[in-house]
Amino acid sequence: MSDLPHPLRATFGGFLFLCLVPPALGQAATPPAAVPLGEDQLLDTRTAVLDLANLTNLEALIPRLAERRVVFVGEAHDRYEDHLNQLAIIRGLHQQGADLAIGMEMFQQPFQPALDAYIAGEIDEAELLRRTDYFERWRFDYRLYRPILRFAREQGIPVIALNLEREITAKVGQGGLEALSPEERARIPAEIESDDPAYRQRVRAVFDLHPKGNREQKAEGDAQDSEQDFERFLAVQLLWDEGMAERAARYLQDHPGKQLVILAGSGHLEYGQGIPSRLSRRLATSTSAPPSSAIVLNGGQRDLEPQVADFLLYPHRVELAATGRLGVMLDTAAKGPGVAVQGFSDNSGAAAAGMKEGDRIVRVGDQAIDVYADIRLALMDSRPGQKLSVAVERGEPGAAERLTLEVELH
Repeated sequence: MSDLPHPLRATFGGFLFLCLVPPALGQAATPPAAVPLGEDQLLDTRTAVLDLANLTNLEALIPRLAERRVVFVGEAHDRYEDHLNQLAIIRGLHQQGADLAIGMEMFQQPFQPALDAYIAGEIDEAELLRRTDYFERWRFDYRLYRPILRFAREQGIPVIALNLEREITAKVGQGGLEALSPEERARIPAEIESDDPAYRQRVRAVFDLHPKGNREQKAEGDAQDSEQDFERFLAVQLLWDEGMAERAARYLQDHPGKQLVILAGSGHLEYGQGIPSRLSRRLATSTSAPPSSAIVLNGGQRDLEPQVADFLLYPHRVELAATGRLGVMLDTAAKGPGVAVQGFSDNSGAAAAGMKEGDRIVRVGDQAIDVYADIRLALMDSRPGQKLSVAVERGEPGAAERLTLEVELH
């Protein structure tokens, strides 16, 4: 794994475990300033030490996770190795005999019926993706999650849509909680805990990474606007975390025998400050403690801190095979049959085949095209260099010419 520094490395069961980690993994330690030292004076290097005798692997981790009612497994959304580890944990717990359910950030709560229908075998994968608006609402390559969803379907494991719908969070991002209608406010958690200064600091650090123009030229009013923008940004993060925690809590309360594996972005899980603490708050009562849980994260490119998670994984990087692309920019809001083309990327195979701006794509290969999701489905398992017939309509609806082009995917 060439992007890691050289400490000691060991491979067990196909997973890479880093045995000695510097304070900031993946970054060179900043050398201390040259200062005279007395014989009994040392500078603190914040050196973390791992006991190599306790080096373990996923196979040994599964029994420890089996003891926890809730297992949070984080991800970087576009890292295939994270999703493979999620599947390995789910599969391992299932083989241990756990009565599992899987909670997923990637699906929004109003679309739970579609997930239920898919797990029950009533609809196929393509229909699941259409009914959940997956390509419009999540957009990350579905093949990252496909093995998890297929395993859940094969084994009859319920999948729970955790996330609030995008319409609500987008509205809060634009106008704050006060922008919500009474009906929309009824859809969000009644209890939103916003007093955690550590959580606020972490969200602020993410917010500050966003470009804000030339700070030196900002007027006082601009600074006030920026602070208002942060408060709305924070409100959206809180809604995501509280909304997912509340949905998970309801499921666990309604299904007391289930073990729940929650799959979410690592930022919603690390330090227990996002979903985990809010789930615990909801499940704790005056007579009982919250159920046992564990947080599992990818340890790459993060400080080695005991507070960040219960277990850190160091997998090899695994890449999905590239899919073929038409090389078009689409106008998904345009009225009429198919999906309209509004431009082309560089080195576009579609443009080279004779497609023009304003054409409407109505078929790709054997897939009829009615909406954007149909194009994503048609290309999901394609490869660069593959040639597909693409039917387009050119001209005004009702008097359009239908053309079939042979497009080489790039």
